[in-house]
Amino acid sequence: ARAPREKPKAEAAPKPRQAPTDEAQRAAAAALARLELKPKGKAPSSSQEAIKNQGRSALGGTGAPAEPRDSDPGWKTARQEEEGAAAPSVSGVYFVCPLTGAVVRKDQKEKHLREAIQAYHSVDPVAASIMEIHTFNKDREKVRVGVETVAKYLDNIYLHPEEEKYRKIKLQNKVFQERISCLEGTHRFFQAVGFETKTLPVPGQGKNQGVDTTEEYYVLKEEMLSRLEELKDCKEQLLSSEPVRARLHRQLTLFQPSAAAARFELPHDFFSLTAEELRREQRLRTEAVEKASMLRTRAMREKEEQREMRKYNYTLLRVRFPDGYILQGTFYARESVSVLYNFVREALRDDWLPFELLGPGGLKLTDENLAFNECGLVPSALLSLAWDAAVMADIEAVAEEQRSPLRPELLASVQTLS
Repeated sequence: ARAPREKPKAEAAPKPRQAPTDEAQRAAAAALARLELKPKGKAPSSSQEAIKNQGRSALGGTGAPAEPRDSDPGWKTARQEEEGAAAPSVSGVYFVCPLTGAVVRKDQKEKHLREAIQAYHSVDPVAASIMEIHTFNKDREKVRVGVETVAKYLDNIYLHPEEEKYRKIKLQNKVFQERISCLEGTHRFFQAVGFETKTLPVPGQGKNQGVDTTEEYYVLKEEMLSRLEELKDCKEQLLSSEPVRARLHRQLTLFQPSAAAARFELPHDFFSLTAEELRREQRLRTEAVEKASMLRTRAMREKEEQREMRKYNYTLLRVRFPDGYILQGTFYARESVSVLYNFVREALRDDWLPFELLGPGGLKLTDENLAFNECGLVPSALLSLAWDAAVMADIEAVAEEQRSPLRPELLASVQTLS
């Protein structure tokens, strides 16, 4: 008789949980809020770690976790916005003018080169005008056609000096206008090689109206007929010349041994993207991490790899020697590994010493024909140098005193890596 009365008591026990008190509701709400906040707090950390791993993979596995973060442009942009810009590893990308020897920033390169070529007219007007033609006109096919047409004019004069018609060039001639007059520097070239501008009557026109028609011509000066070999040399120089290009300044620097060798802060000169494009790249990279589980075709992967390779124009490379000294230089991203080997050899006291360069992760850079962007050595990387053990042992056995393999003038200007 008691059992039926006890069962309702057992069933009635949950009733208080169905109708919680106000205090219980507030406690539950607070607990839920804490649970919802926890994943939001962890998500950036997980995403950032994934981005770091991707950056490390792009650089070939640089070992220390901080290295990809410091060298990745997306991280750099975000940190600059949050903490302010850090001191860059180099102040920018610089070039050496082949005419003046001046070192100029990348954004001043074209202006300085133009001014240098124009100033060279006072030294050698023929050479300066040829430089203008090949350097200032960017359409190489138009330059080729124009130069070959000019050469044809000069050939006719050289081969038929007695023919007066070849010594005159009508400026309004359709061929002259379409192939030559449209190119910068061509008019200066004609003037430099001995032509002068004259207004001449056009034969057979204007007689019926009783008015002579005239045209503008380039006419070869009489004194040039005795100097036709010079004219021929000018033609050959015009045909064989190349555009004047400023040389990338390596900014060779030697640093004391430093634990900060793997930390890079690069200026925007090193990237072909603007600050806004870099932020967009960061967003795309984050989305790529989320979609990493999706299958991609080979064509898609190759397209992404090509896009990554085109992102950087330059790379800042450091080579750490066994004694800890760090050699730094600036290179084009598309230059080959062989250029880096030569760069290191030029810094040695004895350039015949055999050595190997090891990329991030200890991988030997044996294929010197590969470009830096193909090896993942962009936009910056720290490499290690390893001597040939047998050769170094022989040197140490006969050497009276230990000395650095680096050139003395480099050691005299060694700097501290900040």
